[in-house]
Amino acid sequence: MTKLTRRTAMTALGAALAAPAFVSRANAAEVTLRLHHFLPPVAPMHSKFFEVWAGEIAEASNGAIDVQIFPAMQLGGKPPQLADQVRQGICDIAWTLPVYTPGRFLVAETMSNPFMTTNAEKSSVALHQLMDEFGQNDYPGVKPLAFHTHDGGKLHTRDAPVLSQSDLQGLKLRAPNQATGDMLTALGAEVVFFPVTDMVVGLSNGVIDGCCLPYEVVPAFKLQELTSFSAAPAPAARGLYGNTFSLLMNEAKYNEMSDDLRGVIDAASGAALSQRIGKQFDAFEAFGKSMVEKQGNEIVEIPAEEIARWREAADPIHAAWIEKLNDAGHDGAAIMARANELLDAG
Repeated sequence: MTKLTRRTAMTALGAALAAPAFVSRANAAEVTLRLHHFLPPVAPMHSKFFEVWAGEIAEASNGAIDVQIFPAMQLGGKPPQLADQVRQGICDIAWTLPVYTPGRFLVAETMSNPFMTTNAEKSSVALHQLMDEFGQNDYPGVKPLAFHTHDGGKLHTRDAPVLSQSDLQGLKLRAPNQATGDMLTALGAEVVFFPVTDMVVGLSNGVIDGCCLPYEVVPAFKLQELTSFSAAPAPAARGLYGNTFSLLMNEAKYNEMSDDLRGVIDAASGAALSQRIGKQFDAFEAFGKSMVEKQGNEIVEIPAEEIARWREAADPIHAAWIEKLNDAGHDGAAIMARANELLDAG
């Protein structure tokens, strides 16, 4: 468990720490929460967020809540099963992506469409607000703790940079989700889908020419050594895509906790946590970009006028998503309009 600094402990959960109920509480765990996620323990999200967050909750509850972290699917199953695992009580908290089960968590998945992200912090705030307004029924039996995104995706390629649609013709790219894959296909790329864990092999043996991912993924898979070029949209343009994430807690487990311990969880979750995770991902993004630069790879800018044409190519994908939302009983146009309004605000 990461050692907490005094500043971290005092600032993260001050409201909960101030509650008188914790002054006399013994330093023995009353509640154990098993947190399950898919990343290895060396991943920054594990070591720099989950371990710190778990320590803050222990501190705020005076040791009454023990969050035990199980990385790399150590409790069994596969990443697409995480949402069901937390609902069924196989784990108590899970961190997962709605796109792992396409079409199931539609409101949460909306901002995984192309050009529906800015930076991670701002987009995470927008996503959490969108879920508060439209996504309350997405997760029955589950208490959502946070929703967030990563920074906008970039195109990382082996042999040549991507500066225009013509550079995408026939390029074999690993797509991060179906909607982004549809856009890249419409622009002329040959898209393949397989888990991010298989990407290293695909780049090494020439099955793919590149991938569409944020910089924050680069260090974990040493993509800076497998690719030579990274292409990002011009400044002020939205990212090519941004997958959404959900941090979920078993509702029954939450409800069986005492009022004061539920208060600790409440203070450690919600919109502020979504913003915090987004900000953390922006820091991960900056570090990943520094690794690309350190490797000496070429970073190029896709011109704004080119991105505008790409956004037109994404319009039919957005229209199809609105229809999918409508078919599920939502007001698709209202959800997409509000998502764009939130992203453009500020």
